[in-house]
Amino acid sequence: MKGTATARRALAHPDLPLTAAAALTALALAETLGPATPARPDTLLGLLALGLGATVPLAFLRSQPLLTAVTVTAAALLTPPTYDRVLLSGLPALAAVLYTVGRRSAGTTTVAFAVPFAGCALAGVPHGTPLLVGAGTALAAGHARRIRAEHDHRAAVDWAHADTALAHATLGERARIARELHDIVAHHISTVSVQAETARYTTPGLPPEGAEKFLAIGGTARLALTEMRRLLGVLRADVPEEAARARAPQPGLDQLLALVDEARATSGGAVRLIVRGPVRPLGPGLELTAYRIVQEALTNARRHAPGAATDVELHYGEDELRLRIRDCGPGGGPLRDGGHGLLGMRERTAVAGGTLHTGPAPAGGFLVEAALPVRRPETP
Repeated sequence: MKGTATARRALAHPDLPLTAAAALTALALAETLGPATPARPDTLLGLLALGLGATVPLAFLRSQPLLTAVTVTAAALLTPPTYDRVLLSGLPALAAVLYTVGRRSAGTTTVAFAVPFAGCALAGVPHGTPLLVGAGTALAAGHARRIRAEHDHRAAVDWAHADTALAHATLGERARIARELHDIVAHHISTVSVQAETARYTTPGLPPEGAEKFLAIGGTARLALTEMRRLLGVLRADVPEEAARARAPQPGLDQLLALVDEARATSGGAVRLIVRGPVRPLGPGLELTAYRIVQEALTNARRHAPGAATDVELHYGEDELRLRIRDCGPGGGPLRDGGHGLLGMRERTAVAGGTLHTGPAPAGGFLVEAALPVRRPETP
């Protein structure tokens, strides 16, 4: 890993093209002016010009990639038919510019650079086939790297979009839960205010200091209630339908039978309600949470397993209320996580301090299980 990171930093160095061009130019001079070079001046000058044309432009690879690629490619293609040889010093430069073309350019440009090499190979130009193989490999490698980079970018964008959508959905579900719990909490605060006011007149022998404290408790409760109503107005500002439902009472477990009857009528399948343990009234917040979980689970079953039989089980325990909703549909396919229903269940369960499990049932179908702690009222 450390070696790979070092290599990436070296390849990204801004002076790399200039350094590589200088080194390859020196090799080209040594190759063209060496003892194997023809002694004729015109031949020597032409070969030297092609050698410099195949190496010097590499210095401008990052600023002018296409112009550099055209120049280096032309020099590499003209050398074999003119002098019946290949300049070895120009091959690394050719590979670099063709890889860059495949990496940065569209597919049509990549194919356009491959056509001259294919033509030379088909025409029987000396060394044409090896040049075609090398050029094709460099272009294909650059193009493959481009495709992979585009795929990684799209995947990153998709993940970022999914994370943003999930964050907005989570905030929306929490705001919805807060709107529903407002009426319950407001009722408790109103009760505190009324009890504090009446206690001033109904408590025999209450000293003046005690009356003042009860008065302060009532004032604080009224202030808290006002602030809660103001907060609720903010939460409902972007939800028009909340205005019509603002005064509707929040449902509880006493309305669960009606919910099951409605689900049975709309789904076309059998829906059973099974209750275990001694039924007793629970806190309104807890009953609202349990009702919404059952409601979301039945909606989920009706959407993804229409017509399938569904069992809704409530188990009243000493310290917790357990919910178990199971349908006999196809199970936990990918569509089961497509909406916000499961997200809402998780958020509501977390607010109640419980646990939630959703997924394929052991014997088939989809299963929702929740355990909600029952808080016992404190005794004085």
